[in-house]
Amino acid sequence: MSVSSRCIRAIVRKELREYRRTPSIVVAMTIIPLISLIQPLVLVFGLPSSSSGRLAHEHVLLYLLGIPALVPVLIAAYAVAGERQQGTLEPLLTTPVRREEFLLGKALAALLPSSVVAYAVYAVFIACVGLFADPSVASALLQSPQILAQVVFTPLIAAWSIWTGMLISAKFTDVRVSQQLGILAGLPTIALTSLIAFDVIHPTLGRALAFVAALLLLDALGWRIVSAAFDRERLITGTP
Repeated sequence: MSVSSRCIRAIVRKELREYRRTPSIVVAMTIIPLISLIQPLVLVFGLPSSSSGRLAHEHVLLYLLGIPALVPVLIAAYAVAGERQQGTLEPLLTTPVRREEFLLGKALAALLPSSVVAYAVYAVFIACVGLFADPSVASALLQSPQILAQVVFTPLIAAWSIWTGMLISAKFTDVRVSQQLGILAGLPTIALTSLIAFDVIHPTLGRALAFVAALLLLDALGWRIVSAAFDRERLITGTP
């Protein structure tokens, strides 16, 4: 499928400017990661050195993969529903921009700040654990495979959440409804990462590679599915 990189860049720039002018998006992007960070930090700071042996066999850091599952949904849910509420969607859809370009630009604009927020939270968590946690606990938690998993899976999970949120946003006119449904749609991903974090599902290299392949496939299919479901005429006329 041929798409125009110039059109995509223009949409990305427009979206990033819009985020800066929308306080509710900025607040949501800030509050949710901070809330997600408090619980594991309180837990880790209270652990004695005797817990290090148990932690070495768990993967608590992967609990933070819930952040890229939630934060992008809040942005993506605004992508179409927010434009409709502001009355800016119809003029945009009458331009020669193709729906694939429009959606890809919107998705990239949501992916960039979401990934930055997630990586920043990881960095804060690692710094706090390294500085304030018991040294043996910090050594057991901050294992390189877990940190690598955070780096690799963050954009993949965020991309899937974005396509889910955009699909919901295209079907509903109210931003809050879209965001609430998007959060519900992200709960299975959060449940899966939590099960892995607490070693209910034991992570292996084979399973990690399978998850990567599955997410890559889902992300590619997500673009196709959302593009196919994106009806310009329905959105312009406002018909259900």
